[in-house]
Amino acid sequence: MKKYILFCFFSACSLAATAQAVRMQNSAQLDADNGLLFSLNDGAYQFQLGGFIQPSYRYLKAENADAQHFFNAKRSYFRISGKAVEEKVSFLIQTNFSEQRPLLDAWVAYHPAEFLTVTFGQKQTFVNNREMLYREDRLQFTERGLLSEQLSRTGREFGLFLEGRFGESFGIEPMLAITSGDGRNSFGVDSRDTDLGGLKYGGRLDLYPLGFFSQGNELYSADLLHEKSPKLVFGTAMSTNQGASHALGEGHGDFLLYNKNGKVSLPNYRQLYIDLLAKYKGFSLLAEFGNASASGLSENYSDANAVLLLAPQQIGSYLQLGNSYNAQLGYVTKKGYSVDLRYGQSLPEFANYTNSLMQGTSSYTLGLTRYIKGHNLKAQTAFTWLSSEAGVNTNILEVMMQIAF
Repeated sequence: MKKYILFCFFSACSLAATAQAVRMQNSAQLDADNGLLFSLNDGAYQFQLGGFIQPSYRYLKAENADAQHFFNAKRSYFRISGKAVEEKVSFLIQTNFSEQRPLLDAWVAYHPAEFLTVTFGQKQTFVNNREMLYREDRLQFTERGLLSEQLSRTGREFGLFLEGRFGESFGIEPMLAITSGDGRNSFGVDSRDTDLGGLKYGGRLDLYPLGFFSQGNELYSADLLHEKSPKLVFGTAMSTNQGASHALGEGHGDFLLYNKNGKVSLPNYRQLYIDLLAKYKGFSLLAEFGNASASGLSENYSDANAVLLLAPQQIGSYLQLGNSYNAQLGYVTKKGYSVDLRYGQSLPEFANYTNSLMQGTSSYTLGLTRYIKGHNLKAQTAFTWLSSEAGVNTNILEVMMQIAF
């Protein structure tokens, strides 16, 4: 309840500010790129109201099972953002009303210099794979790839984030994060539902050996701006979640493990990512590798009486452990027609352990997109074929429209 009160408070403050802007006869404009933009004091203070909706149809047919059909609003986002230029402060509140827990982002950022941003609050973290860095309205396909789905959920966390940006002909972006380690809205539904375990520490380093992408073209994987010269970013990210009690470290209390004295003893959850994104004249290539592992597992028990000793492979039934790969290639014409191909694979750490959360899976996807006005207005369709080592094949067809406002 507290987070909804906080959201309503921020919303009321923002709406009051926009109303004040109109009374002061400052500028207000509406366009597909910025939503409803209010500007005060000759642009010194700016407020934006926007969002997007994604009506979709999804067809799913698993082998030896009846086909399933889904018609829904896949995502329904509403966003309030703003900045005070002279004070070097910005903020964002973003919700998804297609979910039961709608609050996604709620942060305030300070920009002490052009090369440094300090953010506090709940936001999309940069310690995941590159595809997880992109907002949900800027995806190359109708859905994220197998690697993202295996090792992440929403990718939102609560904490402190530092982002740097240096260079021109050779760009460097170092990033550091200290978060709760329990994902978004991590403090639970009331004061009795507190975080478990310790903090999560992570970072990312991105290198641009051929210089930065064209402005705005770094916000998504497709090459919508048709880079005139080859552009490349190579990145690596690492994180350690101390005391995880959720399969991916984006929640808490899903499981508990104990030491020989019957006290709670949670494992550490570690993730490593290596990724590469290249763009040139409408062509794009994204390649990603992800690894998830665990530590702090000596003499752990699954019961408080310290009777059931945890075998090494059994941790795979509590945490998502193993390697995952993603590779996608696409081409966008200057008129906005795109053809994209994607391959993904996941390999569990314990290959012969049937109770592992991560199962051996291969994924093939063909995507077709019509960008009518960039990511603000587009139509997408994607066909995915999933093959698992368990011998079950699944076909998925999705057709989706996206309208930003």
